[in-house]
Amino acid sequence: MSGHTLLDRIWDSHVVSERPGHPSVLYVDLHLVHEVTSPQAFAELHRRDLEVRRPTNTLATIDHAIPTVAGGLRNASAAARNQISTLEHNCARHGIELHGLESPEQGIVHVIGPELGRTQPGMTVVCGDSHTSTHGAFGCLAFGIGTSEVAQVLATQCLLRHRPQAMRVTIDGKLDEGVTAKDLALALIAKIGADGGRGFVIEYAGEAVRDLDMEGRMTLCNLSIEAGARGGLIAPDATTSAWLDGRLACPSGPEFDTAKERWESLRSDPAAEFSKEVRLDASRVEPWVTWGTQPAMGGPVDAPVPDPGELPASNRVAAEQAQRYMDVVPGRALVGVPVDTVFVGSCTNGRLGDLRAAARVLRRRQVAHRVRMVVVPGSRAVKRAAEAEGLDVVFREAGAEWREPGCSMCIAMNGDRIEAGAVCVSTSNRNFEGRQGRLGRTILASPLTAAASAVAGAVADPRPFLGEHA
Repeated sequence: MSGHTLLDRIWDSHVVSERPGHPSVLYVDLHLVHEVTSPQAFAELHRRDLEVRRPTNTLATIDHAIPTVAGGLRNASAAARNQISTLEHNCARHGIELHGLESPEQGIVHVIGPELGRTQPGMTVVCGDSHTSTHGAFGCLAFGIGTSEVAQVLATQCLLRHRPQAMRVTIDGKLDEGVTAKDLALALIAKIGADGGRGFVIEYAGEAVRDLDMEGRMTLCNLSIEAGARGGLIAPDATTSAWLDGRLACPSGPEFDTAKERWESLRSDPAAEFSKEVRLDASRVEPWVTWGTQPAMGGPVDAPVPDPGELPASNRVAAEQAQRYMDVVPGRALVGVPVDTVFVGSCTNGRLGDLRAAARVLRRRQVAHRVRMVVVPGSRAVKRAAEAEGLDVVFREAGAEWREPGCSMCIAMNGDRIEAGAVCVSTSNRNFEGRQGRLGRTILASPLTAAASAVAGAVADPRPFLGEHA
C-alpha cells in the first residue's frame, strides 16, 4: 500500500462516521465565528431550540464590519452595529469566548486564532470565511464553510463533508531579496490558474516553504483558496513549534514537549501518492502584481500585460473584460501606472512582519503627495507590538494613516473603501470588480511592493528601495 498524506492523517483521525457514496461526518476541533456570517446561523439554532454543542471549541471576534478609524463603533453603520450587538448577545447566551471591541486580543479572526494558540497542528478548523485556509500553515485541515454549515457546526461540532483530493506543490530554491511569500503565492496562482486547485487541499513542500517564517506560511496558505483549492497545508516543524511556544492556549512545560513531538511527527509518508503534483522554482519568482480582476491575472512587476489574443482561447474573453475594467494596456508593464490609494493590512498581510516590511521601505521617505496610504494592523496584539517598535511613527512620519485593527479596505463593508475609478495597490487577497469599493481597481501586491508604490506614486518595483534606507 502507498503511504498516507498529511491530509489523510488529519482527515482519518477526525471522521466520526462515513458510508460509501456519502459525505463523511467530520469532527471539528476549532470553530471560528465573526459578526457577518454568524447571525443567521445562531437564528437557526434558536428557531429549532438548539444549544451550541461545545462552546469551548468556538472562538469569536469582531473584525469585518467594524470601522478602523478612532472611535470604532461610533462610526459604524446601523447594519454593522446590529451585526456586532447580535454577536455579543449570542456569545453571552451560549458562553462563547468573544474578543470584542473592548478585548485587548480583538482582531481579524485568522490573525488572532494563531496568536492565542488556539490554532494547533493536526486540528480541523472551520469558519464562515473563505480564507480559513490560513490556519493550514500550522498543519491544520482548515477551510471556509457556508452559513448553514456554521449552524451545523454550532449545533453538533461536526460537519458533513466529502473528502477532498491531495495535491502537492513543491517549491524549490530560495527567494531573492525583495521577493516574499505573497509574490510566491501570486506566482503559483498564475501558474495553475484560478481553478487549478479545485477539489484539492494543497500541501506545500520544498526548500522555499521550509525557509518561510510562520507569517509567510500563513500568507501562502491564505491564498490557496484563490487557486480554487479547499485549503492549504504545511507540515509542522521546529519553526511551527517555536512560534507556538508560550502562546496562551498552548500547553506548557513537559506537556509542550510532548505536544511538540506529536506535532512534528505530522507529515506525509515518503511513499504517499498525491492526485496532482506541481513544482515551482522560487529563485525565478520576482515581485508580483495583478493586472486583472482575479488573483490569477498577474505577472512580474516589470513584465508587460499580456495580449488577450495570445492567451488560451478559454481565457481571452475574461482577460479582455478585466483589462477594460482595470484600464491597462496590453504590452505595457504596470510599473509607472499612477496609484491613488495603497492599503497594507488584511488576514493575508496584516501581521507584524508585514508591517515591518512596509516600514522598511517607508523609513525616512514620504508617501507621494497624491497618494492615500492606509496601514491597518491585523489585531490589537499586532498593533501593540508595532507601536513598541516605533513602526507607527514611521508610518505617520511618512504620511500614511495608522488605523485600528480590522478587515478594513479588504472588503469595503466598514467605511474603508476606494473611490470609483481609483487604483489601489493592496496587500489583501482579492481584486474582484468592486471588492474594495464600487468601480474601484485593485492591484494585489506584497507589503514591500505596496509601500514602494506609495512612495513612487505609481506601481513600483520594491527592490531599488531596499538599499541605503533599509
